[in-house]
Amino acid sequence: MSETYSDAFLKEILTRTKTIAVVGVSPNPVRPSHYVARYLALKGFQVIPVNPGHVGKQLFGATVRASLSEIKEPVDMFDIFRRSEAVPDIVEEALQVLPALRTVWMQIGVQHAEAATAARAAGCDVIMNRCPKIEYQRLFGELRMGGFNTGILSSKLT
Repeated sequence: MSETYSDAFLKEILTRTKTIAVVGVSPNPVRPSHYVARYLALKGFQVIPVNPGHVGKQLFGATVRASLSEIKEPVDMFDIFRRSEAVPDIVEEALQVLPALRTVWMQIGVQHAEAATAARAAGCDVIMNRCPKIEYQRLFGELRMGGFNTGILSSKLT
């Protein structure tokens, strides 16, 4: 299963999103879930960490929650750092408890067609098998600073 997403679609999601719940976040700074969530927080997103194994700890200026149902503030997007087989239950919970939800994002290697269909039927945009940190860096010019050709033009010569 492979989906493609236009740069305009991804950029629109990352531009409109203000609050991101990160499901499966780790307090270990070498884990991808940690440094992706940290990066998003540094870019100005409100990051709400979710991991039942680390409830009550402080990460990125927020308290780790056990589940999405513990979040009371509006959430625009959630990013899933769990195995693909866990996705349906997570999406089902999110659709029940996050009324402001607009985007379901599944990390690199995470995808689930049925959960994506359910989320889209509820009016959410769905991204699978992508990383918001990488897409943000690519679409907003940060990868070019590292010497990568992103194919995105950010200025014109006149």
